[in-house]
Amino acid sequence: MLFSLMRYKYLFIPQVSNNISVKIVFENPLIKEILEKYRLIWAIGHASSLMGWDSETYMPMEGVKDRAVARAEISLLHQQLILKPEFVELVEKAGQQEGLNDFEKGVVRVLQREIKIMKALPPWLVAELSKTTQEAMVVWREAKSKNDFNMFKPYLAKIFDLSRKAADYIGWEKHPYDALLDMYEEGLKTSDVVNLFNGLKPSLKHLIVKVTTAGKYPREHELEKVPYEPSKMEAVNRKILEFFNFPLGKRARLDVSAHPFTIDMGIHDVRITTRYEGVDFKRTMYSVIHEYGHALYQLQIDPALSYTPIGSGVSLGVHEGQSRFWENIVGRSMSFTEFIYPVLKEHLEFVRKYTPEEIYYYFNTVRPSLIRVDADEVTYNMHILLRAELEMLMLNNEIKVDDLPELWNSKMDELLGVKPKTYGEGVLQDIHWSMGSIGYFPTYTLGNLLSAQMKDAMSREIKLEEAVRTGEFNRIQEWQKERIHKWGATYPPKQLLEKMLGEPYNSEYLVKYLSEKYLS
Repeated sequence: MLFSLMRYKYLFIPQVSNNISVKIVFENPLIKEILEKYRLIWAIGHASSLMGWDSETYMPMEGVKDRAVARAEISLLHQQLILKPEFVELVEKAGQQEGLNDFEKGVVRVLQREIKIMKALPPWLVAELSKTTQEAMVVWREAKSKNDFNMFKPYLAKIFDLSRKAADYIGWEKHPYDALLDMYEEGLKTSDVVNLFNGLKPSLKHLIVKVTTAGKYPREHELEKVPYEPSKMEAVNRKILEFFNFPLGKRARLDVSAHPFTIDMGIHDVRITTRYEGVDFKRTMYSVIHEYGHALYQLQIDPALSYTPIGSGVSLGVHEGQSRFWENIVGRSMSFTEFIYPVLKEHLEFVRKYTPEEIYYYFNTVRPSLIRVDADEVTYNMHILLRAELEMLMLNNEIKVDDLPELWNSKMDELLGVKPKTYGEGVLQDIHWSMGSIGYFPTYTLGNLLSAQMKDAMSREIKLEEAVRTGEFNRIQEWQKERIHKWGATYPPKQLLEKMLGEPYNSEYLVKYLSEKYLS
């Protein structure tokens, strides 16, 4: 999960050949002046990100009282700086300039979007969203641990109400969800999400039935019930990050939190977390690999974009594409299993009784399950469909917060044939709603689509399986850097993918990948 890269953080909150290196320069005097003034705005975001990381890792529970007020004030300061008349005037003038290069156009595009949003949202709403979500995240953790939905319910009702108001202020044409989706994926509409899932749902249902009845990939594995020592699993996780050239202690950190996430304080400071539940070691391992994919994107953005509006990932969909690529395409492959097997044997004695092939099938169990973050590749997108449908209904006032637990359970039964027995297995399992991240979930499925597209494109240029099997991960990293990462938010998502992969998001690659892996 990515914490800090929504284009509006406080809501949570030239044609290029692939073989040509383009030097990033800002030459236009107006753009240079904008970037000079933007550094203070960037610094406010830096401070807020650091406070967000601390809130989820080391802050004492009652610290939320002060932290919520502080972050609310910071969010207002951010809004005031973005909307300073002289800054807005500079951006408007820059937008009328001819001859801007692609990076300068990117700066203008990103700032124009943010100014539009900030102008639309009244300061009281910005502050109230920030304060409410800070408090709600702490309450959510306690409510989940106590299996008490009523404890969290008033906060969730308020968050949806504030989000609905935000959508109305920003403006929408056909559905209030449009305004919120655009926060995380520039240009994404409710109709896009509906069409995507209408197209995917039949294929995925067919796949789930065929894979689970074929019996090649097990529904469960005895290793899922084997306990492990967190210290030994931490050693495994750190060794994996070492293989991936993750700059721990230099530009990166690995910590523990209730819900794994990635957050960046800039290109030179990116932090990830995991959790250690003491059983089923693949859970923590794949959360680390997933978050590493997010972090790599940030770490490989061209340093020339530091402290600028385009010095971050372009969207949550593109970001999830990176994390799901590393988690699934790389991490759940037979090649990676063989590569990491000696490390597992060294630190986890109970692994020694299993062959690499048996570990591979443990990594790739397939069954309808209750918890999204532990879901396999075949069933995962059904979890996203459920959440997207509920968000659309809530925002359109078709259901109320009181309806969510039972609707959640019935939809899980309909989509996957499983039904939660507790709130923690159901409506309370994800942190995102407590963060105010309404409209975030569909980007996970966009990420799954992109991960399969990148696999297809990458495999035409490098021997992907061989690179993974031999631990030459730098070949993969360099490919991603040149195609996706180094550009930051220079281009909008659709344009970036069309330039670098030849087409925007395309679900055909995901269905093909899953069919070849699980049915061949």
